[in-house]
Amino acid sequence: MSTFRAACVQLRSTDDVAENIRVTSDLIRAAHAKGARFIATPENTTLMAPDGGAKLERSFAEADDPALLAFCTLAEELGIWLLIGSLAIKVSESKTANRSFLIGPDGRIAARYDKIHLFDVQLPSGEKYRESNTVAGGGQAVTADLPWGRIGLTICYDLRFPQLYRALAKAGSFLLTVPSAFTETTGKAHWHTLLRARAIENGAFVVAPAQGGHHANGRRTYGHSLIVAPWGEVLAEAGTEPGVIVADIDPALSADARARVPNLEHDRPFSGP
Repeated sequence: MSTFRAACVQLRSTDDVAENIRVTSDLIRAAHAKGARFIATPENTTLMAPDGGAKLERSFAEADDPALLAFCTLAEELGIWLLIGSLAIKVSESKTANRSFLIGPDGRIAARYDKIHLFDVQLPSGEKYRESNTVAGGGQAVTADLPWGRIGLTICYDLRFPQLYRALAKAGSFLLTVPSAFTETTGKAHWHTLLRARAIENGAFVVAPAQGGHHANGRRTYGHSLIVAPWGEVLAEAGTEPGVIVADIDPALSADARARVPNLEHDRPFSGP
C-alpha cells in the first residue's frame, strides 16, 4: 500500500492514427520522466474520427491494432502500468467496442473494459451524438489489481451512472479511472462536480485523463484532466492543451476516508417507489 505517482496524459487526438500514437507515446515518456508509475490516457486515444463511418474505416480488430502493440511495447520498455483510456476496436462490420486496456510493466494486457453506457444525446447547443449507432456497449464491470491495490475501470459517459462506481468501490477499488472526451458544453457544466462526487461518495481516488480543445473534425472537448483525492480535493488539473499532470497517490487515504464516513457499509435494501 505504498505511495506512488500517477499521471494523466491529456490529448487533442485527430483522425491520423499513426500521428496520435506518436504524440501519445511522447507524452507517456514525459509522464514517466516525472516519476509516474501509473499513467492513463483519455478516451479515443488514437482516433477522433469525423463520423461513425470514418471511425469504422480506421479501426482494427484487437489482434491487428497497431496502437495496442506500440503501447504494450512502451509499457514494458518503461516498466510502467499504462491505462490506454480507450481504443476503437472493431468487433463486427458495423460496430466497434469503446475499449480500455490496462497494460502491465511486462507489456501484457492485464484488463480490458468495454464502455457500458453509450452517449446518445442531443444537447441544447445543437450538438448531437449517437454513439450506439456504431459502438457495441459492454455489459461487465471490471476491476484490476495493481501493486498498490485494486482499481475500477470506467469510460466517460459512465460518469453519470453512480451505481457503477458504487459497485466498483464495494468490490474493493481504491482508485477509479474515468478516461474521457467530454464535450465542451457538458464539461463546463458538470465535469468537476461529477468527478469530485464520485470520489467523495466512494472514498476513492479518481484519475480522469481527458481530450481537450478544438479537434480537426470540428468537435470541441473540455480538457481539464483531473486527479481527485478520496476526500474530494483536486490534486492536479490540466487546462485545455495537450500535456501531462501528475500527483502522488497514497492508498491509505482511501481507507481513511471510508473510515471517517463509512457509507459503503451503510447501503441498505429498500422497496419502491
